[in-house]
Amino acid sequence: MKVLMFGWEFPPHIAGGLGTACYGLVKGLANNGVDVIFVMPSASGDEDGRVARIINASDVEAADLSCSPMEFLDRVSFVRIGSNMVPYIDPVRFSEMVYRDRKVQAEEFKINFKRKYRFSGKYGVNLMEEVARYALVGGTIALQQDFDVIHAHDWLTYLAGIAAKRLSRKPLVVHVHATEFDRSGENINTEVYSLEKMGMEEADRVVTVSNLTRNTVINRYGIDPSKVVTVHNAVDFAGCSRLQVHRGVPEKVVTFLGRITFQKGPEYFIEAAAKVLQRCKDVRFVMAGSGDLFNRSIRRVAKLGISDRFHFTGFLKGADVQKMFALSDVYVMPSVSEPFGISPLEAMKTGVPAIISKQSGVAEVLRHSIKVDFWDIDAMADAIYALLRYPALGNMASRCGLEEVNALKWNNAAQKVKQIYLSLMK
Repeated sequence: MKVLMFGWEFPPHIAGGLGTACYGLVKGLANNGVDVIFVMPSASGDEDGRVARIINASDVEAADLSCSPMEFLDRVSFVRIGSNMVPYIDPVRFSEMVYRDRKVQAEEFKINFKRKYRFSGKYGVNLMEEVARYALVGGTIALQQDFDVIHAHDWLTYLAGIAAKRLSRKPLVVHVHATEFDRSGENINTEVYSLEKMGMEEADRVVTVSNLTRNTVINRYGIDPSKVVTVHNAVDFAGCSRLQVHRGVPEKVVTFLGRITFQKGPEYFIEAAAKVLQRCKDVRFVMAGSGDLFNRSIRRVAKLGISDRFHFTGFLKGADVQKMFALSDVYVMPSVSEPFGISPLEAMKTGVPAIISKQSGVAEVLRHSIKVDFWDIDAMADAIYALLRYPALGNMASRCGLEEVNALKWNNAAQKVKQIYLSLMK
C-alpha cells in the first residue's frame, strides 16, 4: 500500500507538535508495511528518509503533461481564490466576464506551468499564497506518482489534498490536528475556517486526534459523524534515554513548553506561578517557547514582581527540549483549547509529573496526570505546590506516568489509520 501524504513540517524542522505527530505516524505506518510519499513545502535534505520518501515541493515543476491548463482548471476549480461578484451587471455580461476571466487564468497557467515555486515552509504573511501554490504543486505530484490513498495534515495542506483527489480520483483522508476554534477561540479567521470546512467536506474520511476535536468537527463544521474517526496521538520512545544534566540552581523547576499564544494559556501559568511563589520561594518557573503573547507575558511577570524566579528561554527544539524536561521537576500544560497535546507525553516519558488542562484531548487517555480547568489558577497552583512539596506524590506520578505513556505507541495509532485506508480502498 502506498500513501501520498501532504504535511507542512517534518523533523528536524518543526514549529510545534504537528511535525512531531507527522513523524510519529509516518514511522508507525512504515512499521505496519505502508509506504509513504511525504510532500512538504521546503525540505532541507536532512529529514529521515528511512521512514518515508520525502518530496520537496520547492523542487517540483508546477507542470502537468497529461492534460491542458484548461482541463486542469476544470478539475481543480479552487486554485484562484477570489470573487466575481459585480454590482449592477446583467446575466449576459456577467457570463461574458466570467468566460474572459477563465481564458486569462488559463493563459496564466500556460505561463506558470513548468515553474518551480520557492516555498518558505513557514507561517509568514504570504501564507495563503503559499497554500494556494502548494495545491498546484500537489496536483502535479498526484499526476506523477503511483499511490492508493491521499492523506493531508491540517488546513495548510487540505487544498493540495483536494487537488490530488480531483486529479487522481483516489480517496482522501484529512487529519485534523487543530481547528481554527482551538487557535483563535470565537474570533476565528473566516478564510481559514472556510478552507478547513472545504477539506473536511471533500474528504472521504476525517481523522481527529481526540474526541474533543471530533465533537468540534461535527458540531462547528457540520460534518457527517459517520465519516469522522478519532485516532489519539502517541509518543515516540526511540532514542529516548535519561539525560544526565547539571542543574545550575538549587531550586525546583516548573516548566511550560509550547507556543506563547492564546490557545496554550501562558497567562494562566504566570498567574499560578505567582500564587505558588507566595507560599514558597525555592522554585523557578520556565516558559519555553515563542509567540504573539511573548512580550505581554514578560511585562506581566515584571508587574507581578516575580522576574527573579521566572525565565524565558525562547523557542526550543530537538535535544534542547529533552534537556529542558530533564531539568524539570513539574511540567504544566494550561491550554485553553488543546486538540490533543503531545508535550505532556514527552515530559512523562522523561519521568516528569504533568499537570494538564481538562480542556485537552490528551486528558482522554491519561489517568496518571493531574487535571485542572485552564482558568482555575488556584487549583493549578495547589497542584504544582503538592507535587513539589510531597515527594511521595511526585514519585508516584512520575513512575505511573512513565508506565502509562509507554503503552501509547505510534505503531498502534498507525494500525488504526491503516485500517481506515483499507476501508476506503474496498
